[in-house]
Amino acid sequence: MPKKGANISLSSYDDIFSTEESRADQAAEKVQEIPLSELHPFKNHPFKVLDDESMERTVESIRRYGVMVPAIARPSPEGGYEMISGHRRHHASELAGKETMPVIIREMDDDAATILMVDSNLQREELLPSERAFAYRMKNEAMKRQAGRPGKENVGQVVPDFFGKRTTELIGDAAGESYKQVQRFIRLTYLIPELLDMVDQRKLAFNPAVELSYLKPEEQKDFMEAMDYAQATPSLSQAQRIKKYSQEGKCSLDVMCAVMDEVKKDDMSKVTISHEVLRKYFPKSYTPKQMEDTIIRLLEQWQRRKQREQAR
Repeated sequence: MPKKGANISLSSYDDIFSTEESRADQAAEKVQEIPLSELHPFKNHPFKVLDDESMERTVESIRRYGVMVPAIARPSPEGGYEMISGHRRHHASELAGKETMPVIIREMDDDAATILMVDSNLQREELLPSERAFAYRMKNEAMKRQAGRPGKENVGQVVPDFFGKRTTELIGDAAGESYKQVQRFIRLTYLIPELLDMVDQRKLAFNPAVELSYLKPEEQKDFMEAMDYAQATPSLSQAQRIKKYSQEGKCSLDVMCAVMDEVKKDDMSKVTISHEVLRKYFPKSYTPKQMEDTIIRLLEQWQRRKQREQAR
């Protein structure tokens, strides 16, 4: 017989009479219409939301049909919700004059949310090298923490919890790239912003940029001066030599200028005409192949005319 005053836990009416199916339905994730003002960007989100032609198409689609694919968010301790996926749809909804958007609210810890945020955005067709670089780095560090290993600068370390595979290898498997390429992308995150912008703008080639990422930040700033002095960007060989000088403690501005002042072998064997220059002389409908064929035909005509003049 229970003692007088003892706490007795009684099931609620709902608990007694609700079915297992209804309880499961209550626990299942549902799509909710959430005010845009309550949705906040993911912390350190590496993907850029640009007002470009693609965004214009998204805005027009949302105006006509609404948001077709719900975003995913998690409750934020500061109030509202932190978006895990759907940043572009959120911005497009704002531009389209919407007040809410469909969202799946999901409870997730930081590492799981980071991995899902990266994976959902890596599906985009066009990503800047900097976006992919920081996304791979964030996912790599989150996976290491999940495995009980702290993230380190050594991006190639092996994590036993993943059956002896590198975290970068698992990331590469999911993205269709080799683990070495994933490591190269992660190295880009160690570039100073000015050099990383040059990679995004295709003014600095990918592989030389990876080599330059090993320079100290102050050396990278000096290298910007060396490029300006030489009015050139480095070949892979030049970047590798500059990296070696840095490792040996010999990477001064004078040394970098001397390396950059060398004429690249490639520059001696090719002539490059920019697309903007060529477009002035061709109809807009011409493809690059048609432009090339026309240039070759005109050069052949010019050569035959020169040969006739020399034969007179």
